Amino acid sequence: MDSAVTAPAPALDKPLMHYGKRTLDRMAPGAAQPDYRLLDVRPLTPHIGAEIDGVDLSRPIGEDLAEEIRQALLEWKVLFFRGQDAFDPQSQLAFAGLWGEPEENPFFPKGDTAGVTRLAKDAMVMGTENIWHSDHSFMAAPALGSVLRAIEVPSAGGDTMWADMAAAYDNLTDAMKDRIEGLTAVHDWVVSHGALMNESQRAAHRENLPAVEHPVVVRHPRTGRKVLYVNEPFTTRIVGLSDPESRELLDELVLQARIPEYQVRFRWQPGSVAVWDNIATQHYAISDYFPQRRVMERIAIAGVPLS
Repeated sequence: MDSAVTAPAPALDKPLMHYGKRTLDRMAPGAAQPDYRLLDVRPLTPHIGAEIDGVDLSRPIGEDLAEEIRQALLEWKVLFFRGQDAFDPQSQLAFAGLWGEPEENPFFPKGDTAGVTRLAKDAMVMGTENIWHSDHSFMAAPALGSVLRAIEVPSAGGDTMWADMAAAYDNLTDAMKDRIEGLTAVHDWVVSHGALMNESQRAAHRENLPAVEHPVVVRHPRTGRKVLYVNEPFTTRIVGLSDPESRELLDELVLQARIPEYQVRFRWQPGSVAVWDNIATQHYAISDYFPQRRVMERIAIAGVPLS
């Protein structure tokens, strides 16, 4: 049942997950509530994820509308637009341009349109997306966000989930916040993208993609809000800690993305478009639709070094 739990929490050796009530703030403390005059914003949860109605993304977007969309993304972290049947790669590039320049993923095949990556899974390829992650955290300036549009979706399954990593930080214990303050972590692509490469392929990529370090807790570059910034596939260790201590701490921190109260789940339809804040969130592409076909096109938006 989904009714409130009143029994005592089970005894644990250590609190891997926060138990009980959670703080779920949409915005940074003290931030002004946005006033939307041009957007119809329909929240999917109280703090993350909103559908936007009445906007045709295939048409030119004026600056007033663009500013409201940018503000809505800062507030809700991921925005969804349905029925965008006329939204093509050029429209997608123009829409992503509201935030910045497109950024190629060095491990994905290049699509027909520069900056647009086609992600196709069919009956011969089982998806392997099912892990919580932040795009391009293995780069010195991780992607600021992404725009994803659905071309073809399965009759059931293939949803995507996002987790609010500011909420994840807010609900850490004070002792944990003190413990991780000022720590940095190594992010690397070798254990994920490099797992299926041979040694020479890894060496060729390593020339341009050395391991990088980011703060465990970053300040969002546009809101200043504190965000927990570690993820399962790309964060490999915490600097300055022994291997066992680093592993134990990372195991606890990456689990925070899995808490349902921090999440929103979206059911795709052909013509659906999502744009998300890649610093404030992690996402999880649910690989439950094999052998049905799923075809998406994505643009990552170039970011800045994190602090």
